[in-house]
Amino acid sequence: MFDVNAQIQLKYVEKIRTYLSDYERKTGKRLTACVVTYGCQMNVKDSEKLSGILEDAGFNIIEDEDADLVIYNTCTVRENANKKLYGHLGLMKHKKEENKDKMIALCGCMMQEKGVIEVLEKDYKFVDIIFGTHNLYKFAELLWQRFSGKKRVLEILDKSDEIVEDLPSKRNDFFRCGVNIMYGCNNFCTFCIVPYVRGREKSRDPKDIIRECEALAKDGVVEVMLLGQNVNSYGKTLEDKMTFAELLSEIEKVEGIERIRFMTSHPKDLSDDLIKVMASSKKICKQLHLPLQSGSSALLKKMNRHYDKDRYLLLVDKLKKAIPDICLTTDIIVGFPGETEEDFLETLDVVKKCEYDSAYTFIYSKRTGTPAATFEDQVPKDVVKDRFDRLLKLVNEISSKKTKKLEGKTVKVLVDEVNKDMEGFMSGRLDNNMVVHFKGDKDLLGKFVNVKLNEAKGFYYIGELA
Repeated sequence: MFDVNAQIQLKYVEKIRTYLSDYERKTGKRLTACVVTYGCQMNVKDSEKLSGILEDAGFNIIEDEDADLVIYNTCTVRENANKKLYGHLGLMKHKKEENKDKMIALCGCMMQEKGVIEVLEKDYKFVDIIFGTHNLYKFAELLWQRFSGKKRVLEILDKSDEIVEDLPSKRNDFFRCGVNIMYGCNNFCTFCIVPYVRGREKSRDPKDIIRECEALAKDGVVEVMLLGQNVNSYGKTLEDKMTFAELLSEIEKVEGIERIRFMTSHPKDLSDDLIKVMASSKKICKQLHLPLQSGSSALLKKMNRHYDKDRYLLLVDKLKKAIPDICLTTDIIVGFPGETEEDFLETLDVVKKCEYDSAYTFIYSKRTGTPAATFEDQVPKDVVKDRFDRLLKLVNEISSKKTKKLEGKTVKVLVDEVNKDMEGFMSGRLDNNMVVHFKGDKDLLGKFVNVKLNEAKGFYYIGELA
């Protein structure tokens, strides 16, 4: 059944389409729109929905901030991101003064953060539309309010249980697509702002997820990325319970989908059933991003991660025994409050034992609004930098060794990009998500090809069509 909330919003899309058509007939100008995305894959997916709504409404979608309507889909994981946006808005104020038709909209996680709206109302009164993560589905309605004469439209909801299906979407790629399976987060890691701005965890109905995957496959999509802040806890909010492992098994049945990826996994919820499904699957990529954050059990407790070092290593051991060729990646924070040299050595020990194919390493920075920002024993900057450099050196050494193992082999690659830095080259991804660059034509984009990996370059390969 078609979503009632979506039907309401599509009526606003029709109103905007009529408005824009009349405007174009009177002025000879078709209004343009640009969506600028910051942050994670969840935001990328949200921006595809915003672009889809705008395109259906009659806007010409362009990748240029000189557009008549610019939407900034914001991220607030790091405090510095807020400062950068404020600075950028100052520049955009002048652009708006030069173009009487120009409108600026702000949405996303930053809008949900305490104190942000007060700053925007005081110092950035030229912003036309402001909304948050909980009412993104109402974008067409909010935009119509602005077109109807409201000088500024501002709507921020503290929470929402709504999951609105059947809204338009404009994909960035014709051959792959992100698919939301859940929203929000219940974990409350002490360093993370996400649960406060994305809200509590809620899972989509599996029938809606399967229906979306089937529609994508019919439209030529061969790879889907299942998205959630913690995909391993999928299904806990459903009336008819379904685990993430069970959902994966159902998606695997969708004809036309050849690769299934997912992110992000939380170690505390990674089940034996999920490992079994991954091991037996012909479509689920043999790659897992499993954030560690720290190898110290004491720090993991302070981080509120709900696992310790031994539990994490046991999971990795199970994964590698079940899936010997698995590509394992992770996130690691250096310099979390109270981190001692002994704590850091525990992290190095886990890195050595797990032998990650790659790791995203971060220097801890205070995030206002999180418990960790108030913790004492902040680690001196010079100590943190020394530890970070040592960690990066070890990660790079291991990554280089791991990538060398595939050197000389021929592998199946999904071609996903025209290489912008190497003329005449295309880029693609292996099943394990590693990148290879090779000579080829843009007609290969979105196709699976066999590529010989001639040379390992640490985090990528140089290859040739086989």
